[in-house]
Amino acid sequence: MMSEKAKNDFFIAGIKSLKSEKDAVILAHFYQIPEIQEIADYVGDSLGLAQQAAQSKAKVILFAGVHFMAETAKILNPEKMVLIPDLDAGCSLADSCPAKAFTEFKENYPDHIVISYINCSAEVKALSDIICTSGNAVAIVESFPKEQKIIFAPDKNLGRYINNITGRNMILWDGTCQVHDMLNLESVINLRINNPDAELIAHPECKEPILQLADFIGSTTALLEYSQKSNSRKFIVATETGILHQMKKKSPDKEFIIVPADENCACNDCPFMKMNTLEKVYNALNDEKPKLNLPLELMEKARIPIEKMLSLSKKMNLIK
Repeated sequence: MMSEKAKNDFFIAGIKSLKSEKDAVILAHFYQIPEIQEIADYVGDSLGLAQQAAQSKAKVILFAGVHFMAETAKILNPEKMVLIPDLDAGCSLADSCPAKAFTEFKENYPDHIVISYINCSAEVKALSDIICTSGNAVAIVESFPKEQKIIFAPDKNLGRYINNITGRNMILWDGTCQVHDMLNLESVINLRINNPDAELIAHPECKEPILQLADFIGSTTALLEYSQKSNSRKFIVATETGILHQMKKKSPDKEFIIVPADENCACNDCPFMKMNTLEKVYNALNDEKPKLNLPLELMEKARIPIEKMLSLSKKMNLIK
């Protein structure tokens, strides 16, 4: 029987060979397992991944992330083959905003524009005026006049955070990310008490009481960059466990403590992100499935607000 290392080495060698053979690029989110992050051509957050998908010259895009991310890649590359290692790798936040229910919600506010967080389905993107990510959400909102009425979907925690720091009064869809929303205040307070020399850094998808305690709030990329630049040697990290791999790589001399999902686990894993494995990546490239396919009309509608985001982000120097 092969050891786990031997299996991983087999799949890694196979993935490298298949990438070259099929002119494929692997895009991976920060929340993927370390082995997938290491084999990827690009590792990033939603904003960086959207940009990479838009610029990709490869014939095949394998998206190691969750379903809505692969959808975004397909929307931006309708003529290309987009693969996802596991079609069941969904997103609790995207699932919290069904397109039919959101359509009815939107009809209650006919004089509002819709800014949707990228963590939503292609159908909800198609109902939106512009998309944002946690990395550019504040800037996207602030690009509109103060008097502009706005619906923000689907993450109410991120929306509330933006309202608080911009003085806006956006109408918020009642959705959350289960990974960030389940982090409880007591755990954070206990970690702060036990680690008085640590800085608390948090993703804006966390609940407001946790954000109020944070020394720094930002997107996954912003959290990573802050941990590198800060003089602190220890960090309490309120987001998904996967980012610790990059934090430890970039700052091996610093200590990182994840806020746990519960008292029985020193982790905070997204069950959907962790559905992807090296074996599934290898099989997807080898078999050229599962393929992500969407109706052409839907892709055309959804592409408009995504491209607005990318264009505006470039003008504001949020991406290069």
